[in-house]
Amino acid sequence: MSDEDCAAAGDRSSLSGLLIASHAPLDDAQRAGRMKCSRCGASRMFYCYSCCALVGLEPRDVPSVKLPVKIDIIKHPNETDGKSTAVQARLLAPQDVNIYTYPCIPEMDQSAENIVLVFPGPDAMTVEELWEYFSAGGAQRVKRLKAASETRTCPIQRVVFIDSTWNQTTRIITDERLQALPNVELKSRRTCFWRHQKGCPDTYLATIEAVYYFLKDLHSHYFSEYTGEYDNLLFFFSFLHKLINKAKQAAGKV
Repeated sequence: MSDEDCAAAGDRSSLSGLLIASHAPLDDAQRAGRMKCSRCGASRMFYCYSCCALVGLEPRDVPSVKLPVKIDIIKHPNETDGKSTAVQARLLAPQDVNIYTYPCIPEMDQSAENIVLVFPGPDAMTVEELWEYFSAGGAQRVKRLKAASETRTCPIQRVVFIDSTWNQTTRIITDERLQALPNVELKSRRTCFWRHQKGCPDTYLATIEAVYYFLKDLHSHYFSEYTGEYDNLLFFFSFLHKLINKAKQAAGKV
């Protein structure tokens, strides 16, 4: 996906160029129709967003993505589970992604880890500025950077994302438990999410998009040239985007 992201040749409906695992299992699951979640009994397609469990699919049917950092997603309690893409990150990178519903926030020991919060603001830095920021943060942080540099050059170990509509973020972002975290702002990109937030610009990303783009930028700056290492985080997102776009075309809405 290019930096124009869904805008190539003026076509924002395309998620082209991604190195995505085969969607054949999702095609089969779609043909089979909705099934009951084995945990809660609710009728679901592909996965249960309440239980964070696959439905009509086996673990071997979906890719497993290994991430270079741990990710904590804090979900607003009023965020509708069925509209959130956060669960997709947990399903595809279960070893590295955890989801918490506010006011539950994970314990964060900044003396042991370099942690950042992905959220825009006047004091937010870019991904490129992370190394300089943590290098200037005192002996303890420098020591952790040196230890990390023996195997990699990534300056952070944990990243926090907020999963909510933009109108609901104030309640979480002002929580005193998050105030000490340095903020990182993503480059401006256009969302491909089909549930566009009314009154918000198209640069407001879905949670799974924000996670993907952050990791893509992190990899490019601190590891090596990006060659699709985290594209499979968009496994469900790209398939659902295709389905919904086809439905809109059939209905004459595109």
